[in-house]
Amino acid sequence: MPIPLYDYQRDALSKMKNGCILCGGVGSGKSRTALAYYFIRNDGVLDYEDIETDYIPMNDPPKDLYIITTARKRDTLEWEGEMAPFLVSGEKGQSLYSNKVVIDSWNSIKKYAEVKDSFFIFDEQRVVGSGVWVKSFLKIAKNNEWILLSATPGDTWMDYIPVFIANGFYKNRTAFIREHVIYRPRTNFPQIDRYVNTRRLVRLRDSILVNMDFERKTRSHHEDVYTTYDISQYKSITRTRWNPWEDKPIETPGEYCYSLRKVVNSDETRQTAVLEIFEKHPRAIIFYNFDYELEILKNLVYGENVEIAEWNGHKHQPVPESESWVYLVQYMAGAEGWNCIKTDTIIFYSQNYSYKVMVQASGRIDRLNTPYKDLYYYHLKSRSGIDLAISRALRDKKKFNEARFARW
Repeated sequence: MPIPLYDYQRDALSKMKNGCILCGGVGSGKSRTALAYYFIRNDGVLDYEDIETDYIPMNDPPKDLYIITTARKRDTLEWEGEMAPFLVSGEKGQSLYSNKVVIDSWNSIKKYAEVKDSFFIFDEQRVVGSGVWVKSFLKIAKNNEWILLSATPGDTWMDYIPVFIANGFYKNRTAFIREHVIYRPRTNFPQIDRYVNTRRLVRLRDSILVNMDFERKTRSHHEDVYTTYDISQYKSITRTRWNPWEDKPIETPGEYCYSLRKVVNSDETRQTAVLEIFEKHPRAIIFYNFDYELEILKNLVYGENVEIAEWNGHKHQPVPESESWVYLVQYMAGAEGWNCIKTDTIIFYSQNYSYKVMVQASGRIDRLNTPYKDLYYYHLKSRSGIDLAISRALRDKKKFNEARFARW
């Protein structure tokens, strides 16, 4: 039978072209749509009237396929599952075709900078700034067909610079800045005051951005759960700038914010809130930031026959299969690149500084194939200065700035 695609995926497919950004919410099926684009670009047929025909293949060999994704998606073979309906695989003997298929992480992108005449899918957009990843991306884009997949393609115009250069809109970063960026005068470091000629920027962005318009069948319920904290210890740190755990002066904005957050996040009322939520939802994913939070969460008494598993920089355990479980996930290790349809609940034990990370984390349970209609997200926070400041940044879809908060 024909390869299954939703109507909104087919609509996006008709608008895609080399160098585009396929933009869809978390769980919208960007991977399937990207592979369908690769399939038809190599003369595969998605739509045909002969109901007795099971599959019309690509010309063999099609272009070599390189998928640059997150380390977790690579390790969990998620892309292999997406490729199965197309009879494509990175495993020898498992594919209908003789071309090369490589699935690797962004950390390894430099290895493929010399590849030519192939097709690249860049998953979970990482080409921001001017580092090694961007330089490798630009070199790849010059000699290959490519598309980008992203749920949050860019917060500022500066985020689009590498993609604009790769599409030939600008010669380099300097040319973009010269034409569009006005810096604030008399500052210690470059700060953007405003952008100019933004009509052109909007036109260029719209020419490469392909939005996947779909209506979710799920309803998301976000609830803020406020807890208390040790106000006297919090104020002591703000007044003295002293680290009470290491008994030394606080030296950086990062250490200052970390110290305040440790006071807030370690409070017993926050731990109690987790247990109260878990009583109502006996299968829950809990996102956290720091190792001390992990130790707290691992040592809570959730009840009898509750299985606890972890995904972080130290352990890569799968989601439990039991009737009652807790899955402890560190934001930076597991906010993207996997999904879970076995629960309807995520508890954010502490807030992450990045709006993009929070959106990606929320999307782990909001999938097209989830059996749940209502999804529950519990945001644990206090009314401390730092928690309120982080909440304001996330509300404005910005990244929390430690130095500005600490007034360093």
